[in-house]
Amino acid sequence: MKLPRFSSLYGRIFAVFWLTLLLVVLILLLLPNLDPRTQHTIPQAQQERFQESAASISRQISHDVGPLEGKLRRFTDDKRHKGFQLYFTTTDGDVISPRRNSKSLRNFITMADSPRAPKQKLYGRWMMAGPFEVKHKGDTLLMYIGRIVREPPPFFIQILDKPFQLLLLTMLVSTPLLLWLAWAISLPARRLQNAAERVAKGEFEADPKLESGSKEFKQAGASFNQMVQAINHMIGGQQRLLSDISHELRSPLTRLRMATALAKRKQGESNELSRIDTEAERLEQMIGELLELSRMQVNSHEQREQTDAASLWYDMLEDARFEAEQCGKQLSYTTLEEWPLHGNPNLLISALENVVRNAIKYGDDNISIRFTTQAMRLCIAVEDNGEGVPDNELGDIFRPFYRVSTARDRSSGGTGLGLAITESAIRQHSGTIKASRSQLGGLKVTITLPLSN
Repeated sequence: MKLPRFSSLYGRIFAVFWLTLLLVVLILLLLPNLDPRTQHTIPQAQQERFQESAASISRQISHDVGPLEGKLRRFTDDKRHKGFQLYFTTTDGDVISPRRNSKSLRNFITMADSPRAPKQKLYGRWMMAGPFEVKHKGDTLLMYIGRIVREPPPFFIQILDKPFQLLLLTMLVSTPLLLWLAWAISLPARRLQNAAERVAKGEFEADPKLESGSKEFKQAGASFNQMVQAINHMIGGQQRLLSDISHELRSPLTRLRMATALAKRKQGESNELSRIDTEAERLEQMIGELLELSRMQVNSHEQREQTDAASLWYDMLEDARFEAEQCGKQLSYTTLEEWPLHGNPNLLISALENVVRNAIKYGDDNISIRFTTQAMRLCIAVEDNGEGVPDNELGDIFRPFYRVSTARDRSSGGTGLGLAITESAIRQHSGTIKASRSQLGGLKVTITLPLSN
């Protein structure tokens, strides 16, 4: 099994894990040596002073007369040294002076009993040090020194005594490593997510930034870019094929219409020639709309800009109202405000215009358009009072070339592409469109579009 490289995501997670584990082990090994509450060797300078004091006491008690305990009491009961206490014991650990001794002394005696290796240990704020040899008439006594530590304990000792603060400190120390690891994982993941969202909007462009970061994300980014390029190449080929076919179809259609016009000039008007000309015109219109739908699905991300609802649709709605009046119908719409939108203006205008003109064409005499906003989305409801669409066909009217079984068919002038073009334009702008029954009696088409910041 090969060790993971640091450039890979696996290697980085592995390295952070072992680095964190190493830091914990080092802390566990170093803390006992830094904690004054554990036994430590006495600093050399301080140890020499204590040994000199023990030698001085040895000389004084050797020249004094009287019992040993009385001689030692001079040093253990000295009130001049507050916060400082001397203790004397036998080599067997029996306390000679003072008679009243503390638990810290008895505990320290059991752990430090060799004058060749004196130690010191902290008990709360009381520091014990020793033992040091004291000579008296050929006998050896042991001297221990106790003193108050007035300075506050080190910060890390205070932390060790408070588990909650220790937990907070551990979290604080580990946070930078964890943040770095989270950043290393999330940054390329966000790039991949953003690239996928751009593809969902129809922007089939490779992103070189996807091929940076850890090894796994580099490979995923490279594969994603290859997929996008393949899709872009495939769609481009389909677009060129469709364009070539359309041009090839338009040429004979143009010749057919010219031949029909020449025949009318020579033979005069006839029902057969008029029918041929009408069908040729509809076929040419269908080819044009099919090309528009194809271009919209491929190039909808181009020429996008910041705009607003009022500047987009006001002129179109006024023209539609005028056309409705010429047909003896009434078109009304609520106030248009400058709601911010980001997209292709021509596509957005065409999308709503197709729905409005359908409502004018199939509505009896009343068309209503309402604009509302909610939760950073613009909602547009277009209703008419025509015959409407059967409920079981409401979900199909946005499919290309789909025509309902009632009056909304080719005989009334439709090609079945207008609403498909609208649905494609709205979807490419991250919006939604749906059809339902209108309270006016006809069809209701509801469009929602996201508002830009």
